[in-house]
Amino acid sequence: MAAITASMVAELRAKTDAPMMECKKALTEADGDMVKAEELLRVKLGSKASKASSRVTAEGVVCSFIDGHSGALIEVNCETDFVTKNDSFLGLAQAAAKLAAQHQPADIEALGALKYEQDGFGPTLEDVRKGLIGKIGENMSFRRFKLFHGDTALTSYLHGTRIGVLVEYAGDESAARDVAMHVAAMKPVSLTSADVPAELIERERSVATAKAAESGKPADIAAKMIEGSVQKYLKEVSLFDQAFVKNDKQTVAQMLQSVKTTIKSFTLYVVGEGIERKVDDFAAEVAAQVAAAKQSA
Repeated sequence: MAAITASMVAELRAKTDAPMMECKKALTEADGDMVKAEELLRVKLGSKASKASSRVTAEGVVCSFIDGHSGALIEVNCETDFVTKNDSFLGLAQAAAKLAAQHQPADIEALGALKYEQDGFGPTLEDVRKGLIGKIGENMSFRRFKLFHGDTALTSYLHGTRIGVLVEYAGDESAARDVAMHVAAMKPVSLTSADVPAELIERERSVATAKAAESGKPADIAAKMIEGSVQKYLKEVSLFDQAFVKNDKQTVAQMLQSVKTTIKSFTLYVVGEGIERKVDDFAAEVAAQVAAAKQSA
């Protein structure tokens, strides 16, 4: 039996918003498997178990830059929301996006080595980053970027500074930008249902199977329930199958067909997505609960 630690319980709770003891029970039943424990909570608590999954604790901004058929989408992180409004930090992030698009660096290290000066720091982007850390007094980093380069047209959409989308398309630019906005709002995981990663489909099938088992329905009906749930999930996460945000009477695919436009790929960045939440508050909460229990004893 795997040891269930407080940090594991905190991580699962951050992902699901489920009660602390329910998280511990799920982890115990799953023998410490985080993914399986999350599935168990979804079966037991339904949609409540996924409400907090999109919340993140890391701060930063997403920037994009397009230069002809070359482009870049980049996430630059910092420690607090206050710094995301700092002109020097924003200047660094925007410069990083422009340099990435123009020079197509192989990785973060190569990006940092590109020539750039700002606020008296340089001569490279990495030197400016280090200099601003000392000036602002807060750590910051280039977390990830996606590059585009070729013969395909590009367009982007930024929702504030926390969500960014870059789209490759052929056809009408206005329609393509509408799709970029749609992606920011609906967060599909793939272009089509055939492109949805197998592990996501299996995870959804596992949840549907558990729910069907709990329903007590006959095997043939349970099988239909499971397949129905999986097909519903595929439509919900596939861009072309989603109802278009500007007109829910048609799918994104139907809208694109009507204007003779093709979306070849998209990249979506949400600030802090996938970064583990700090557990300081959780520890304090546990301590407070223990203290309260002692007082009432």
